[in-house]
Amino acid sequence: MNRRELLLSGAAAIGVVAGATALRMGGAQNARAAETFEVTKTEAEWRAILSDAAFNVLRKEGTEYPGTSPLLNEHRKGIFACAGCGLPVYSSETKFDSGTGWPSFWQEIPNSVGKTVDRSLGMTRTEVHCRRCGGHLGHVFDDGPPPTGLRHCINGVALTFKPATG
Repeated sequence: MNRRELLLSGAAAIGVVAGATALRMGGAQNARAAETFEVTKTEAEWRAILSDAAFNVLRKEGTEYPGTSPLLNEHRKGIFACAGCGLPVYSSETKFDSGTGWPSFWQEIPNSVGKTVDRSLGMTRTEVHCRRCGGHLGHVFDDGPPPTGLRHCINGVALTFKPATG
């Protein structure tokens, strides 16, 4: 069993997807609270513009169920942007099939994301958030493909897709 399979089986065993919010202990949200973002809204304003699922992920650090995002099978050329503020965060040129059930990328667009240490769920991970609005996107792991060796495991509901024109 490789590390990814071990983590995924462990996550399923303790109900991470369904109960992540309830189990959070010192998550990345606390670290982001001290940051200042260009786009800020009240909780009511975020709820008015985001779906319930997007609000749960972007604003409450939730996780969508694996394999449920239509963006998982998006293979056109284009840009994946933050669903909260529209900032371009990933290019289709860096997307790959990680086999995890979430859209995965080996690199972000420069100056698009922030990273914080996430110590929730009894492990230490690198959380990725939109640098403009602070919305939670997902996590970065060191088991990705060349050239970076990174896997940005991103919730599809936290993204929108803009196909390339022409």
